[in-house]
Amino acid sequence: MPEENAVQPELPLPFPELAADLPLLPARMVNEYQYCPRLAYLTWVQGEWAESGDTVEGKHVHRRVDKPGGDLPPPGEAEDGERIHARSITLSSNRLGLIAKLDLVEADGGSAMPVDYKRGSRPHVAHGAYDPERVQLCIQGLVLREHGYACEEGVLYYAESRERVRVAFDEELAALTLNAVNGLRLIAAGGHIPVPLEDSPKCPRCSLVAICLPDEVNFFRRMETPPRPLAVPREEALPLYVQARGAKVTKDGETLAVFVDDAKTATARINEVSQLVLQGNVYLTQPALAELMSREIPITWLSYGGWFLGHTTGLGHKNVEIRTAQYQASFDEGHCLRLAKGLIAAKIRNSRTLLRRNWKQGELPETLLDEFRWDTDQAERAKNLASLLGSEGNAASRYFRHFREMLSQEGADGSLAFDFEKRNRRPPADPVNALLSYAYTLLVRTFTVAISAVGLDPYRGFYHQPRYGRPALALDLMEPFRLLIADSTVISAINNGEVRPTDFISVAGSVNLTQDGRKRFIAAFERRLSHEVTHPIFGYKVSYRRLIELQARLLARHLLGEIEDYPNFVTR
Repeated sequence: MPEENAVQPELPLPFPELAADLPLLPARMVNEYQYCPRLAYLTWVQGEWAESGDTVEGKHVHRRVDKPGGDLPPPGEAEDGERIHARSITLSSNRLGLIAKLDLVEADGGSAMPVDYKRGSRPHVAHGAYDPERVQLCIQGLVLREHGYACEEGVLYYAESRERVRVAFDEELAALTLNAVNGLRLIAAGGHIPVPLEDSPKCPRCSLVAICLPDEVNFFRRMETPPRPLAVPREEALPLYVQARGAKVTKDGETLAVFVDDAKTATARINEVSQLVLQGNVYLTQPALAELMSREIPITWLSYGGWFLGHTTGLGHKNVEIRTAQYQASFDEGHCLRLAKGLIAAKIRNSRTLLRRNWKQGELPETLLDEFRWDTDQAERAKNLASLLGSEGNAASRYFRHFREMLSQEGADGSLAFDFEKRNRRPPADPVNALLSYAYTLLVRTFTVAISAVGLDPYRGFYHQPRYGRPALALDLMEPFRLLIADSTVISAINNGEVRPTDFISVAGSVNLTQDGRKRFIAAFERRLSHEVTHPIFGYKVSYRRLIELQARLLARHLLGEIEDYPNFVTR
């Protein structure tokens, strides 16, 4: 009879010998795998990355050791008794398929010892350090052995407490390290992201928590514990708009400088700029463009009239898996219809809510509420995209017929200073339509940039069909938000007097905002994006700016098969 509490030994599962076309595995990635396999997959395979306070502090700690210093000669050339200190040494082993950057190597003759710098204080745990750090250090030792050095131990140096912890490279640690190496290679080759950790204390301080969405994904898998507010860190960086005719944007050290007629009119710290939005005839210098691209800060180009022309980024997102899943789903008519029905049903529900919130003459008629419920039901029952388009059109027509009921600003004679009869687009024939068109342009730009940052292709959608130059996916995802962000901004800007009838010019039947009017409306739009709402599903507060990114990431999780349905945002 076997013992009841007998522990079954773990059998080694070595990965096949590294093929020539596969990259060497960095020691830091093996550390991430030992800490959290999902984190390693997101970083190594999907190319995701985000800074946090901990990662920035870690870079600060490494600022000295990252500067190369001293040479590490081959072991046969080092003299006995010669003490060698070499900093920032990169070594690799094709046989092991590993590469490591060693902060410091202390060598004496034919023996060497790696020293790895860590932020924080020494943890009071078994072995004197956590396993991920021990594994990373052991890889450095294995690579040193491959280069002919005798290496029996290493050191972890904790910068805050200034303590050195010796780590022996015994058989137990070597087996743990090789298991981690083979495990990371296997999940990378398998192409399937590991499931997120459940209610783990590791998640709140992880720099990728807003990308990984561990609690959110687990919530949809089991519909049990509501997620912790992990995906809503404060966003300090904001877009910089430049619209002055003939303006020039240059790089001046760590700032962007805006010149108009050779006079500096504004400056902004680059690390406080999330996007650069250029409208009309604005000149961007090559050094400024190169700096923004290197930092992955997108540049958006708008025509003088406000039409969205496109955006410029650096190398773009590396996550090919998301785009592959997106393309596959976009060619599945059933999948497209399911996503489109959810988007349009959410849009109709939000339009009804916006009317109810802003109705100026008493209560919203019950008959009108019933009509919107019928529109929602028709959208959810649509058999194809054509019939869904008809349901959306009926609801939109009903919504805009009553749009003027949400406008309250009166003129001197008691009439509405901003009247509205019907929605028209190209060109807008009155100030309200001009505001709506401009708000939708700003919203398309916002969604296009957010979708690209997540790794999705903004030009391949599910409801809007792809056309040359049209960001179909951005138009898809913004459908439920047109009312909540764009229309709401228009209503508040009019009702609060932020835009006035004198802020518009009319030429050949087309109405547009003046430069000063655009400036005030952009401020109202950005303020709306910063407005916080309580997420109806997750229960935590999030700004619309962060919510747009969150919805794009939830779509990516749905397309990759981690959650069954894409959760649309329907406000209460």
